[in-house]
Amino acid sequence: MTAPTYDLGKLHGGLRLPGHKTASTAHPIRDVPLPAQLALPITQHVGDPAQPIVAMGDVVLKGQLLAKPEGSLGAPVHAPSSGKVVAIEPWPVSGRYGDKAPCIIIECDGEDRAIDPAKEDQHYLDLAPEALLKKILDGGIVGLGGAVFPTAQKLMQARTGDIDYLILNGVECEPYISCDDMLMRERALSILSGAKVLLHALQIESCYLAVESDKPDALQSLGEALGELDDERIILKQVPTIYPSGGEDQLVQLVTNREVPSGGLPSDVGCLVQNVGTAAAVHDWIENHEPLISRVTTVAGDGIANPMNVRARIGTTIADIVEFTGGYAEQADHLFIGGPLTGKSISTDRVPLVKATNSVLVVLKTSFEGHQLPCIRCGDCASVCPVQLLPQQLYWHACADNEAKLRDFGLTDCIECGCCDLVCPSHIPLTANFRIAKGRIQELADEKARAARARARFEARNARLEQEKADRESELARQKESARRAGPAAIAEILKRKKESEGE
Repeated sequence: MTAPTYDLGKLHGGLRLPGHKTASTAHPIRDVPLPAQLALPITQHVGDPAQPIVAMGDVVLKGQLLAKPEGSLGAPVHAPSSGKVVAIEPWPVSGRYGDKAPCIIIECDGEDRAIDPAKEDQHYLDLAPEALLKKILDGGIVGLGGAVFPTAQKLMQARTGDIDYLILNGVECEPYISCDDMLMRERALSILSGAKVLLHALQIESCYLAVESDKPDALQSLGEALGELDDERIILKQVPTIYPSGGEDQLVQLVTNREVPSGGLPSDVGCLVQNVGTAAAVHDWIENHEPLISRVTTVAGDGIANPMNVRARIGTTIADIVEFTGGYAEQADHLFIGGPLTGKSISTDRVPLVKATNSVLVVLKTSFEGHQLPCIRCGDCASVCPVQLLPQQLYWHACADNEAKLRDFGLTDCIECGCCDLVCPSHIPLTANFRIAKGRIQELADEKARAARARARFEARNARLEQEKADRESELARQKESARRAGPAAIAEILKRKKESEGE
């Protein structure tokens, strides 16, 4: 086997946080029973919504295509089980403030009948990279680390440059979340198999599998799987247990010592980062013909009776998942999708599990003690910022709504990790302020773009009308000249038509 390397690297700032993961990793991953109903959002990726190709009343089978991707960043949606489409309607989703989005609602028949997989004449190693990428896209696979960028599109973009390393991200540095840890413990070979598929799609020969140093069970499982696989291209590498070492840019620097430029992508420095869950999903689709219809997610927090990691079908409601884990604990007060630092607070557990759901976190009301006080300019926020920003300055400019200064001080480089929030002695919600400021800047940019499009349409219309007027005058002049040659009567007729035209 390829032995793991122990050069843990260095990360500017960051925090060593309590894991709170012992309870959820004490037992193997458990499968949530098939629910009576599934709610499938048609947008589970960063691009435009997928377009449904089924209608109310249609009977569908497990793995059947329900919605086709729209645009260059779309991803298809498949049926997680067999049943009947009973509605296509707005449903609560994991946005903020009870947002709703169009969902395909399936009433499950309990039989879990699957479609017959397409017969493959070629092994993936015999496919050209372009054909393999098309196949990965057809599986509905997106980044399972939270970004949900369509995997095939990310690979296609990377192939336009020079990629040296594939980095599989097994770093779970945010408290409570442990789904990737359990996946690495239980499905190491599937992850490595997916890595091999991705290497072939990229046509490169180097893969780093990055795991935090505090995950000995995952490291052991992956090490044993590497020994069995005997593939020298894949190297297991430990990284420090410092939050947020799992961020793409931070991980690239830790693993390869290459710095992603401001506003750039890992591919700009020859790296492509994929989550270990994404690699396992690629294996399931390419080797087992199962599209992305389920995922492992962590259910944890003081507000959960029995924290654990579960495997659930996409579209299963949070209510069904929590009920399977034993229900809510007394005084459970706040429900999050994601972790305590980067997650989204939601107001209802009718929200369905989607491809991006890596954690369901329930906490007690006492977890939110502390009132906001004025900034004391201590500078602690700057010392822990992994992007080396000045959060204090950003905060003042966000309060003043100074777009120019926010850009000058690098607001767009903020990864919203929440480190500054944790160390702020005044309990100022810095990250929330930055997120709101980013939204305002984006709204202004969108407004400017809309105004530019409207101005362009107005100018184009005026130019068209001027051209039409010039064409009419040119035609009348031509006719007048022809009539002049023909005689006075013809001239009078031309002038009459012109007068009638102007009267209209």
